[in-house]
Amino acid sequence: MSSIKQFQVTFDCAEPERVARFWCEVLGYEAPPPKGFATWDEFHGSQAPEDRGAWFACVDPSGVGPRLFFQRVPEGKVVKNRVHLDVRVGTGLVGEERLAALEAECARLIPLGAVRVELLYDGHDACIVMQDVEGNEFCLD
Repeated sequence: MSSIKQFQVTFDCAEPERVARFWCEVLGYEAPPPKGFATWDEFHGSQAPEDRGAWFACVDPSGVGPRLFFQRVPEGKVVKNRVHLDVRVGTGLVGEERLAALEAECARLIPLGAVRVELLYDGHDACIVMQDVEGNEFCLD
């Protein structure tokens, strides 16, 4: 039986580069250009006009996290995501200390274009439901 060693997370979106750059800021990821190109602009310039900006990718500089791939699709988002990312900023914290860590990260992400949707807090555990720049849900956990 073989095991899967790597995977990437793919986002369908209207503006791949915009959404990718948002997630680079959230996660500390980098967006190296495709192999053989010095920049993303150079890569996009090599594409047919209808294909320019059709996709964008970013990676964890430490090599631990999955590659994130963003692809342009014609339809807009219409329902809640069935899969979402949990951004783990409060691991090991509980109560007010956990809530403070989540609130601090929320405050950092809002100027980047994130939207706060809902705080889930029971006095011990907490989670903040948010949306990225195209309305995709994610949680600060």
